[in-house]
Amino acid sequence: MSGRKRFFIEKLSGDETEVYLEGEEFIHAKTVLRVEEGAEIVLLDGSGKEYFAIVAKIEKHRLMAHIMGAITGEREPLTPIYLLCGALKGDKTELIVQKATELGVAKIGVFVSEYCSAYINENKIERLKKVAREAAKQCLRSRVPEIEYFDNLAGALKSAEGFKNKLFACEFLEQSCGDFAGLEGSTAVVVGSEGGFSHKEYELSQAFGFTGISLGKRILRAETAAIAVCALAAYALGELK
Repeated sequence: MSGRKRFFIEKLSGDETEVYLEGEEFIHAKTVLRVEEGAEIVLLDGSGKEYFAIVAKIEKHRLMAHIMGAITGEREPLTPIYLLCGALKGDKTELIVQKATELGVAKIGVFVSEYCSAYINENKIERLKKVAREAAKQCLRSRVPEIEYFDNLAGALKSAEGFKNKLFACEFLEQSCGDFAGLEGSTAVVVGSEGGFSHKEYELSQAFGFTGISLGKRILRAETAAIAVCALAAYALGELK
């Protein structure tokens, strides 16, 4: 991990030389990481750039940093991967968001489907965004994956419009209609919740242009399946080579 601590800030205009770190990121910097005046840090505004800065002043509720220079981050994926996953019970959805972020996923959609029994509210969505932000810092990414919630499967499937490849992982398929081998271009992958999908939902996915895929002879836990398809897509697209 880089020696410089990394923090997300609001998007910069491009000509700013002094910026303030506030809110949760400031609290984390001051109370957890013990950042001091004179420390070198990296600021990330979601644009893909990494701003190198020096902490000039630490106040009660914020710190001020001088930007010394900027580079374009080198760890962002070249090809977009979009993970759509059914909401899971407990903190399993958080695990998926964390690992998908580490694997380079650009966007994560969480949806409710027919057999889904997990409860999602605004606080949980905010928690997922925080998990993604922390994971992005840990794996040295320059952007945080976008997190979006859908209260139905149709809305989630429609959100993948425009992606070149659309794969729908279904546990009752005896064999795959699609394949990760030779995958090229933007890719959306769908994995269900603990209850899986109904045959009607699989037919719905086909209506939205998705191709069914099997993940083998064994039934995987939902969180295992979600992480596996992200890794397979990332490898096929050259992100893990």
